Amino acid sequence: MKLNYLTKRLSTVGRWIATTVFCVSAIAFVWQGAFFSNTAAMASPAMNLIASADMGDKVQNKASEDARQTKNFIRDTADKVEQTANKNATKVDRATDDGSFLERKANRDAARIGKRAEEDAARTQEAVDNTKNVVEKAVDNIKDAFSN
Repeated sequence: MKLNYLTKRLSTVGRWIATTVFCVSAIAFVWQGAFFSNTAAMASPAMNLIASADMGDKVQNKASEDARQTKNFIRDTADKVEQTANKNATKVDRATDDGSFLERKANRDAARIGKRAEEDAARTQEAVDNTKNVVEKAVDNIKDAFSN
């Protein structure tokens, strides 16, 4: 029982770490763009606004692309977990031909593992979407602040 508790906690910690890394990298990307903009155009604030709006669009595009790639990775991982559970259940099925207790338990476990993998993947994908939305909203707020 402690193993399930531990793996659930590790999964939660992993999602938080992934979300944090994603947000920090987005902030670092925006920060870098703000400090390395064209300093020769400082006399003309309109140029900086155009450059910052373009940078904001790039950040939003990058956030969307990263979120899509992350969601694909999450889906692939969930599929591999389900495949492994099904392979293990098939091995037990081949080893016991008489429909024994072990065979039924292996099939139940495979179904439970598949269900939990789907639930974890859905929660993680929702967290990725939420993070992407937060980054895009922050970029929009920054662009609005510079345009006013």
